Amino acid sequence: MDSIHTQPSRSTTPNALLRLPSPIGRLELTADDEGVLSLSIETDGRLPLEATPETPSPVLRRAAEQLDEYFAGTRQSFDLPVHLTRGTEFQRSVWARLATLNFGDVISYGALGSAIGRTGSGRAIGGAVGANPVPIIIGCHRVLASSGQITGYSAGQGIPTKAWLLDHEGILHR
Repeated sequence: MDSIHTQPSRSTTPNALLRLPSPIGRLELTADDEGVLSLSIETDGRLPLEATPETPSPVLRRAAEQLDEYFAGTRQSFDLPVHLTRGTEFQRSVWARLATLNFGDVISYGALGSAIGRTGSGRAIGGAVGANPVPIIIGCHRVLASSGQITGYSAGQGIPTKAWLLDHEGILHR
């Protein structure tokens, strides 16, 4: 299991920013003094804070190192503090359950809803999965339809990005 310490943060403003290349496009990470706040995957050549100068921090350097290892195939779990500063209680419960999934694990939207006591909330589960502020680190790409089909992905180039991540982890999908 990943050692991701998810907790709400007192701060909602990032004071650190770092960008790094990856096989799925450039990544942009933000953090507060103690934890990762967000991870964005380049979409159509753009990142959300493109015009903002980088201000690296120790936690972001550690996150970048772990992400490089993940993409190189030498890391299967992250050991990072993640501060969830936005999202409803429901969304945070979905993200907390996602954080328990291991490299190569997969879960359906329905099973995810059942796991958090919200059976029959497929659309809301999908919305919460799509709102995950730290994709890859909290593996929202590991959620598929019960048929194994990719139904969408809100980061990077969408379905092609999700398919790459699933293939990287050896997760069968349609």
